Amino acid sequence: MTDPVPTTCMRCAVGCGHLQIGVDAGYGVDSVRGDVSHPVNRGLACQRGISESADPDGEWLTRPLVREDGDLHPTTWDVALDRAVAGLRAAAADDPDGVAVLGSGQQTNEAAYALGKLARGGLGTRYYDANTTLCMASAVTAYYDAFGSDAPPCTYDDIDDAVTHVVWGANPAVAHPVMFRWIEQRAREDDARLIVVDPVETKTAGVADAHVAPDPGTDLALARAVLARVVERDGVDEGFVAGATEGFESLRESLPSVGSAAATAGVDPAVVDDLAAALADPTLIYWGMGVNQSVQGTDTAAALIDLCLATGNLGPGTGPFSLTGQANSMGTRICSSKGSWPGQRPFDDPVERRLLAEAWDVPVDRLPDDPGPGPVGTVEAIEDGPVEAVYAVATNPVAGMPDAGAVRERLSNAFLVVQDAFHTETTALADVVLPAATWGESAGTTTNMERRVSRVRSATALPPDVRTDLDTITTLGERLSPGLFPATEPEAVFHEFAALTAGTPADCSGISYDRLDDAGAVRWPAPDARSEGGYRYRDGDGNGDGDGDEGGVEDPGSDDAGWAFETPSGRARFSSAVDGALAEPVDDDYPLTLTTAREADGYNTGVRSRGDVTDPAPLARAHPDTLAKAGLDGDATVDSDATADGDDTAEGDATATVASRRGAVPVRPEADPAVPRGLVWLPIHHPRTNELTLPETDPKSDEPNLKQCAVRLAPATAGTGESTDAAARDAAAADPEVIGDD
Repeated sequence: MTDPVPTTCMRCAVGCGHLQIGVDAGYGVDSVRGDVSHPVNRGLACQRGISESADPDGEWLTRPLVREDGDLHPTTWDVALDRAVAGLRAAAADDPDGVAVLGSGQQTNEAAYALGKLARGGLGTRYYDANTTLCMASAVTAYYDAFGSDAPPCTYDDIDDAVTHVVWGANPAVAHPVMFRWIEQRAREDDARLIVVDPVETKTAGVADAHVAPDPGTDLALARAVLARVVERDGVDEGFVAGATEGFESLRESLPSVGSAAATAGVDPAVVDDLAAALADPTLIYWGMGVNQSVQGTDTAAALIDLCLATGNLGPGTGPFSLTGQANSMGTRICSSKGSWPGQRPFDDPVERRLLAEAWDVPVDRLPDDPGPGPVGTVEAIEDGPVEAVYAVATNPVAGMPDAGAVRERLSNAFLVVQDAFHTETTALADVVLPAATWGESAGTTTNMERRVSRVRSATALPPDVRTDLDTITTLGERLSPGLFPATEPEAVFHEFAALTAGTPADCSGISYDRLDDAGAVRWPAPDARSEGGYRYRDGDGNGDGDGDEGGVEDPGSDDAGWAFETPSGRARFSSAVDGALAEPVDDDYPLTLTTAREADGYNTGVRSRGDVTDPAPLARAHPDTLAKAGLDGDATVDSDATADGDDTAEGDATATVASRRGAVPVRPEADPAVPRGLVWLPIHHPRTNELTLPETDPKSDEPNLKQCAVRLAPATAGTGESTDAAARDAAAADPEVIGDD
């Protein structure tokens, strides 16, 4: 048997250390277990991370493919690369914006950096997204607005010190099982509590001390109601607000009455009272896609930060903690040149632009003037803009983007190059398919949601006709822009990226492969080989320099530490968010609200978990009364403990249809009292779900409104119900049990 290879799980953003063992002969990973020496998880691991690493269910890509006479055919790498380069070069010949590039949080830091360098420095296109705009852009924008810098100030170390744990619009029991183990263990102690804010009684809500169920799309109204009650009850930490923040008086004047805001959110004022009172103790507020994926996502995330600032919940054991979705979304945010240059260098700063142009040895005027729209605007530019070709890497926009039917049609009209490890709905449309290495086959680094960088290592050799993302990106880049990639090996590319971050808020220049080999993981900012970041913005306590000399605003609650925010004034800024209308209200034609959420065994459009055959009809959960009103059987109630987290294991004929203004999808309705009346729940990672969702986006972050739209539910008409032959999923893959000991 081969020796275990220490690596990092790439399923979600917790960043657990794994030990992988390759097969004795051939290609593949034989077994996976948690790594007890890794500083993040200390041996804990979730079953889904293990099973999707060792034995993913997707249909593997093993050879390059090109489209001939309407069909995809196997070919050689030389032919595939020639076809890809010719198509991309032709599209960019007259206008660099003729090519769009779509990346992913499933790539290593090195591959994400290289893809951004190709998009921005090689092609010069503004139509580029690293996929973070589909999940984290609203949180990113709110952090910048409040602190002048991206990423949560908190770390996992703060979980044990918090008394109140508020999980808002997230379901970490399903999405981040190992992290949730820590939250739940702390909340079970006598002096602590767990409060969940979510319209649906999720698996996380099922073990909480309190569950608050606002109406879908009203999270901002609820957050402002809570802040208004904090103000009324003299719960504001006036010393902290006066000494370390700005803008509070304007926000205070804009607050609604508690009663009116609570009514908008559909909750009792007593619930608002309880939330406000809970914030008097040291509090961590966690949030996820239920907040971010909204036309009010940035404002809602900012309102949650406001709650922390107003109550003095900033500092070790407290604060705003966004829960990152994809495994390396944090890495793409600091290295991929999407919304900022590497290290969070401002995109529009001419000095930073010149620095990047010189480092990359490209003309400064090749770099685009702005970061461009998110993925929705990028795909729309195929129809009404300059985009003629798309290069998509480790992402599946046909299933993952809103209004997916329109996305499919637009991508069908572009020259499409898709690089992936598995067949997807997007590879099916491609003109060129480039087979990519997956977990256990690639080397590099990744960055988890608490800013820790760790190694990704290969436990098995690559099959003959498969290449790593970094290899393919740099090969294409050199052919499209000769000289762009003097460094092509992972360690050399990481060194290039890290050097570019020196002196920035996201300084990684003190991180090296050798250091990661010794330490297991290092949290940025790390400006030298000895330091690493702790709780951010607290001068002398985790800003990464280790000497406490950064200056900043004095902390009224501490004798030995002040605050050093990345804002012009050095103070944290309150928001000016005001609650607005729903993106798509219900009406007589579409009287129900659709919400989407993660399945227990679904991540990244489920390509690693749903097998070669996908049930064409997703499970649609709704309250028994909602089903009865729609003329559907509401008697067969499901077990909420099994399905409140979206465990889509039951199969059968589609007996109903969910329709929106954008499309109609056959579904298998299940009665579930955990879903409130008037709401229909669909799994976000099923490839049909986003045919229904709304392409409206947050005006500040460009993140789409994937969590709320108007639909109707009706019995399936003749010919619309579809039978399913998909094999039953392995029960272990749907079991969120966390494996290992603390």
